Amino acid sequence: MKIIDHCLEAAHFIPSPNVDERQSPDDLSLIVIHCISLPPGQFGTEGVTQLFTNTLDPAEHPYYESIAHLKVSAHLLIRRTGELLQYVPFNQRAWHAGTSCYGDRTVCNDFSIGIELEGTDDSAYADIQYTQLNAVINALLATYPTLSRQHITGHEHIAPGRKTDPGEFFEWSRLEGVETA
Repeated sequence: MKIIDHCLEAAHFIPSPNVDERQSPDDLSLIVIHCISLPPGQFGTEGVTQLFTNTLDPAEHPYYESIAHLKVSAHLLIRRTGELLQYVPFNQRAWHAGTSCYGDRTVCNDFSIGIELEGTDDSAYADIQYTQLNAVINALLATYPTLSRQHITGHEHIAPGRKTDPGEFFEWSRLEGVETA
């Protein structure tokens, strides 16, 4: 897997308007794992792409009424089939972490890459998702020397009490060379 011009060659690129420039472009030091499904618990829909591109129709599902106004994005989505969708180039800031803290640093969007897994935090992830996630992480580490396996974490760890993903069913041991979340 290769990264060319800050995008995964293997991913389908769908640009999100919810992006801006990083304050320090060379300050890329964290990978954050998330999960999402829209509507909640349903897989293979266009809801995530619609949310990340501000085209979610609040009339399509009752849950959408409460989130259609949000301006959020992630760098990448790994569907349960292994399909890769990229919404934000890695050198730009995606709006995935919200109020967050990692170590002594706040505003994790400034220095992180956000990877969404299609899923829920209370169900197992597909084997192909772990395969793809490992390939993506390897490509990121090969391209961006400021990233490391020691600084990969979950949304639940940078926003405790506010977020619970990727959840207890995410198997951290399946990430190559990552010992703790």
